[in-house]
Amino acid sequence: MRVQSFLGYTVGAAALLQLAMAAPEPVALEEPVVLATAQFPEDNAFGHVVNGERNKLLLNVENQSDLNITIKSVGGSFHYADSNKLIKNASALAYDVLLLEGAKMQLPYTFYSEFKPGDLRLNLWLDHEADGHKYRVTAYDSIVTIVEPESALLDFKMLSTYLVVSLLLGGLGYYAYLSFVPQPKKKRAPAVSAPVGTVTATGAGGYQEEWIPEHHLKKTKARKTRSSGVVNSGDETSGTEFSGTEGRKRKGKK
Repeated sequence: MRVQSFLGYTVGAAALLQLAMAAPEPVALEEPVVLATAQFPEDNAFGHVVNGERNKLLLNVENQSDLNITIKSVGGSFHYADSNKLIKNASALAYDVLLLEGAKMQLPYTFYSEFKPGDLRLNLWLDHEADGHKYRVTAYDSIVTIVEPESALLDFKMLSTYLVVSLLLGGLGYYAYLSFVPQPKKKRAPAVSAPVGTVTATGAGGYQEEWIPEHHLKKTKARKTRSSGVVNSGDETSGTEFSGTEGRKRKGKK
């Protein structure tokens, strides 16, 4: 019995060993070959990242594998240039775009910066999925320069903005002035009263003096008085001269 039991154990162990050796080894998954590169546009050849403005990068993606992949998202992060220590993650943009095998595609990536001016390391990556498995590919890892936006006094956009704002403020101020500030009343000239009734001539050169202003009548009377005084004095002079001439004649006759 013991011999049979020992033989049974030996046969079972050998069978288990044979099954273990015959089991297939797990197949390692191969990552699809996907190339991703990022670069700044042509108008930003020096790779400046401007604070407070929307900065743009262009991602060129090429699927060199025999599988169709799905581009899930693109993200990034900023690090110190000397120690590579993380400062802040950049915004992640979701795409969910299908990229067929052997195909190429260009994707825009935009982000904002609020850092001190200087040099920082920018790391950019692309997440994609193939056959239910997710992978990450580095697209950009280089030093960028953080700069402040240019404040040009002769900027056309800035000047137009100032002009529109100044016109609006001027219009509102003028409307408030007319609405709340009392306006001075204009003085009207007194109307000349017309003569009451009809004016009729009285004889040759006669007229009514009722409607003539008083100061005109005074001037007229003064002129008449002066003219009558001149005439009287002239008459007296002529009479005296006449009596003197007549006396001379009488003396001659004697």
